[in-house]
Amino acid sequence: MNIGRSCYPILRDLGIYSKPNLRRILEGILYRIRTGIPWRDLPEYFGKYHTVYIAYNRWSEKGIFTAILKQLSQESDLEWVAIDGSYTNSTK
Repeated sequence: MNIGRSCYPILRDLGIYSKPNLRRILEGILYRIRTGIPWRDLPEYFGKYHTVYIAYNRWSEKGIFTAILKQLSQESDLEWVAIDGSYTNSTK
């Protein structure tokens, strides 16, 4: 799955497709959510953590991030699927 290509229609419709470093910002947000790290521990590869954090907050408030996640989930290839045992009931 190519995050950039999958999200361009959504980003274009929402008027944010031409922002510099857009792909790195989006990947930074997804990386932070996936790993659960604090924003300040975001690797420098994604840009300044505060820039990524501000984009996430703005997109969340406007519903943009939800639209991006819906688009990505529809195009999921399920190559990387993980099940965490702490979220399922275990039998004794």
